[in-house]
Amino acid sequence: MMSFPQTRFFMNKSLMVILVIAAAFCLIVVAGCTNASAPATCPAVPATVPASQTWPAVSINATPVKYAEVNGVKLGYREFGSGEPVLLVPGFGSTMDLAWNETFIAILASKYHVYTYDHRGMGYSSDNTATPTISLYAEDAAGLMKALGYDSMHVYGESMGSSVSQQLVIDHPERVRKLVLDSVTYSIRVPETQLLFSIINESATDPTQTAGVREEAQANLAWNGTWDKLSGIDKDVMLVVGTDDVLTPEPVTVRMAGQINGSWLVRFKGLPHIGSRYAPLQYGENALNFLGMDESPLNT
Repeated sequence: MMSFPQTRFFMNKSLMVILVIAAAFCLIVVAGCTNASAPATCPAVPATVPASQTWPAVSINATPVKYAEVNGVKLGYREFGSGEPVLLVPGFGSTMDLAWNETFIAILASKYHVYTYDHRGMGYSSDNTATPTISLYAEDAAGLMKALGYDSMHVYGESMGSSVSQQLVIDHPERVRKLVLDSVTYSIRVPETQLLFSIINESATDPTQTAGVREEAQANLAWNGTWDKLSGIDKDVMLVVGTDDVLTPEPVTVRMAGQINGSWLVRFKGLPHIGSRYAPLQYGENALNFLGMDESPLNT
């Protein structure tokens, strides 16, 4: 199905928010935030979809896993492409084997050095006895940047990864260049995220889940959120949401855009939670546009 993006501009508390509405591929009845090992799953989605432009070939499984010692654990990661660094922060219950669509990665890797990784206790990453918290996952992201030889990176977080990314930019603003928050909420305890809270609450004590998933759930439940600190974020930020997202619904994202001065708000019509799995071409090109945009042309 072809897409017909529309862009509208409006002012809210002296900020300009860019609204991009892309036509839907299809309506997804079941929206999920995790891979097959987690409690809520998305229907199977092809790793690669046809694109209108030729992008460099990317194979997740064929790309070797490397390791970095960070905060007392060993984090598994992969890297693609070259250029300025972009760190992709995965969502709840997800691993880098399944979290990211290959077309989406290929588009980013056409211009950037893209890194994917697993949170501690997930996938290829080890764990220790530290109490799991969103702040600890953010510390791991900051530590990974340092271990890879960077003072800072662009950051793209999806779902729980967007919570970790918020905490990262609040706790370590010097580590973040530009920030993308995809399928995002500032707290899992707001009325609109009751379904998400229910999934995470059940996962925290579910013996059928892995220890890593239970720890991520416990960290989410203990998280106090970021609402009071959103207005202090002084970075170029883009928030992305699918209008059919039932886990982190659109009104939450719109509310956050009103708190982050100068942020971009991009809404994809008819897409569910983590829409990059369903429209990787549009999500990838949208990210390229944001990352490459000079937002202060008169100062250069």
